[in-house]
Amino acid sequence: MDLEFQIASLRDELDSLTPIGRSKPNEAKTWLPSFPARDTLKSHRVGIRCIAFHPVFSSLASGSDNSTIKIWDWELGELERTLKGHTRPVSSLDFGGPKGHTLLASCSTDLSIKLWDPSENFANIRTLYGHEHSVSAVRFLQHTANLLVSASRDSTIMVWDVSTGYCIKTVHSDNDWIRDVPPSFDGKWLVYGGHNHIAKILEVSTGELKATLLGHDNDIECCIFAPPASYGYLSTLAGLKKPPPTGNSAEYVLTGGRDKPVKIWNFRGTLIKTFNGHNNWVRGLVVHPSGRYLISVGDDKTMRCWDLSQEGN
Repeated sequence: MDLEFQIASLRDELDSLTPIGRSKPNEAKTWLPSFPARDTLKSHRVGIRCIAFHPVFSSLASGSDNSTIKIWDWELGELERTLKGHTRPVSSLDFGGPKGHTLLASCSTDLSIKLWDPSENFANIRTLYGHEHSVSAVRFLQHTANLLVSASRDSTIMVWDVSTGYCIKTVHSDNDWIRDVPPSFDGKWLVYGGHNHIAKILEVSTGELKATLLGHDNDIECCIFAPPASYGYLSTLAGLKKPPPTGNSAEYVLTGGRDKPVKIWNFRGTLIKTFNGHNNWVRGLVVHPSGRYLISVGDDKTMRCWDLSQEGN
């Protein structure tokens, strides 16, 4: 009985602890980045262009100007391996693929897209060719789907079946250079932007253009669909009395670029709000899991957190 009591006490103690590198569930809703950094991951010798987190395990992939990809264990802060295969800078990374078989997709200015299998020590299992210029971005339509989307400087968006390696659809755009092409959370819509200062919303199944977002004065470097968790805050910014249903996957879009501001739009292409603060190109955007905060990073070497409940202040 004493042994059972000790075991029960130890279990209670373990349950009360927060695992290394993770927040308690109730803390994740309010946690924000702060100094000092817990770990600094050092191995790349030149500029890092992109990162991607594994959707399940504590793996982080980073792509570099020297054409390599590095796989890290972000909980331990350790380098696991270096992937070599691309011959020019790695532009974009994303984890996804068939359910139960997550893959890492990468693309490069060497005109290729590569698929790497984490279950086989990140072996390069397939290389996809089809773009005629630098490939800017790769995104899985959903993290448990076979379809991968790529965007290129050749003004095309291509949809690939990663199980066969075949391109099943090509969309031609008047954007001179498409920089980013993230999907909505259900994979039904794409938003893309690039060299002509314009972002557009596209229906995946038909390739039909649904909205054009006009307002940037320079190239668009990044764009994302806002997650449903943010709809309450964004609908207030839009002057609505109640938020749209969270089942809708493409109500709001956020964009950033070389003209420095971050802009928020609705699905019809109406500009809702502009956040000014960066003094150089805006390179990346992400919405906090709570939906309350928008985080942006830029070439001014800053990461900014905008409180959507306070109109971005």
